[in-house]
Amino acid sequence: MEQRRTRRFQLELPVSVTRTGAVRTALAGKTRNISSTGVLFIAGREPDLGGSIEYIITLNDDSPHPVQLRCVGKIVRFAQAVSTNGEEKSYEIAATLERYEFVRENPSGRRMVTSAATVPHP
Repeated sequence: MEQRRTRRFQLELPVSVTRTGAVRTALAGKTRNISSTGVLFIAGREPDLGGSIEYIITLNDDSPHPVQLRCVGKIVRFAQAVSTNGEEKSYEIAATLERYEFVRENPSGRRMVTSAATVPHP
């Protein structure tokens, strides 16, 4: 029986990890599902369990002005994902969503935060 507190949405969106702990990184992947309290995504590097993470989910990638959701959370679990091509290692990573902000590009090309929030956890 499903015991999750929040509904998960099956979405495959581009995600990029920009920071793990205090280290800046550039790691690309795809989301598997998203909820109001976290995200499950696939990436090519093993994460630091329990460590903090900053990641960006691009919501409308095919638009001339994509909206990005910049998130901060913690890695709560990971597992090696089943490889589809048999060559590359990838990991299924679950991270919390503790703080987020929507970032848009205005017509002049400058990025601006349009809203931000901290996610309350029970």
